[in-house]
Amino acid sequence: MGHRLSKIYTRTGDAGATGLGDGKRVSKNSLRIHALGEVDELNAAVGVLLCEELPEDVRALLTDAQHDLFDLGGEVCIPGMSMITAKQVEKLEQELDRLNEPLEPLKDFILPGGTRPAALAHHARTVCRRAERSLVALALEETVNDGPRQYLNRLSDLLFVLGRVLNRAGGRDDVLWQKRKNA
Repeated sequence: MGHRLSKIYTRTGDAGATGLGDGKRVSKNSLRIHALGEVDELNAAVGVLLCEELPEDVRALLTDAQHDLFDLGGEVCIPGMSMITAKQVEKLEQELDRLNEPLEPLKDFILPGGTRPAALAHHARTVCRRAERSLVALALEETVNDGPRQYLNRLSDLLFVLGRVLNRAGGRDDVLWQKRKNA
């Protein structure tokens, strides 16, 4: 592979258009570019979470998710491309089952917080949900494969469970919501 990113600025986007992976030029305000940006922000949020002290299995899982998210962005960037597979979605489901199994069932809603890593996992979850909504909006206008949307749906669930797992790893319990606490 050559040095594809040796020159970072090209000036080709100065007028408000950008190139997709297939060479087509689109507005930087298009639904596809919005979705791509949301996936990029999610990957960055996961990267911030990875800066924390984490159990090694969680670190490996999140690192794999970052690679999947880059592939997912590639799929969004190249209309008609398929990179996210059922195998990747199934892996998230297996990890969800493994991580959720030892946790006590929730009887109430929980608040994002507790430990810093748990709060960052919840923040990444909200960014993930936004990325998923962007893909849904794009799919109403253009053809989008099911895999990326399914992947983001499972990943947001996984990030929720990781918030709970990371609180326990830090010696904390869930931060329980208290209905009408301040009424």
